[in-house]
Amino acid sequence: MPRPVAPPSGAVAGYPAAMTDDARTGPRPTTDEVAETTQRTGAAETSVEPDTKDWTWVLERACPDCGLVAADVDPAAVPATVRALTPRWQAALARPDARTRPARGVWSTLEYGAHVRDVHRIFAERLRLVLEQDDPVFANWDQDATAVQERYGAQDPAVVADELATAAEAFADQLAAVPVDALDRPARRSNGSVFTVRTLVQYYLHDVVHHTHDVRA
Repeated sequence: MPRPVAPPSGAVAGYPAAMTDDARTGPRPTTDEVAETTQRTGAAETSVEPDTKDWTWVLERACPDCGLVAADVDPAAVPATVRALTPRWQAALARPDARTRPARGVWSTLEYGAHVRDVHRIFAERLRLVLEQDDPVFANWDQDATAVQERYGAQDPAVVADELATAAEAFADQLAAVPVDALDRPARRSNGSVFTVRTLVQYYLHDVVHHTHDVRA
């Protein structure tokens, strides 16, 4: 039986990062400038211009911040890893300061949690598409705009914790049922990046692991 991936340790919030279309990792800049508004979540109001880097490089080499070597991840081990990370998120979202941004331009634990909940949901849908369709093109997901529109910072941490756990378990169950001969099925992101089921899952896990360290969970 594949062993769960051991998430690396040591990454902390406070360094800039950026991506578009589900490629953002590291402490996320706030999303206020995208919507030309600001929101108060326990820290100073900030405006950070979203970056547009393509972070699919995490599939080629170790992430220097969280330490995960995504290319070495066995998809069969990911369901157990995702389930193991969920209690850490629930504990982090139960902190008294979960709503507070630790620094200007850095998301609060609540905002990260809402994002990770949506990562589970989005990748579950993408996994379904690549298994059911031939070489599908994923619709773009503007994470920064979603955070503003859905008011991540105003959501209830307890509700987000429950929703994150439900979404994580659903994705873990879905992934556990994927046959080995489906791992090379292709798909493309809206910006042209090419994935297979294998690399999609590796990319997904990096996102979740990295944000777990961002919030020191």
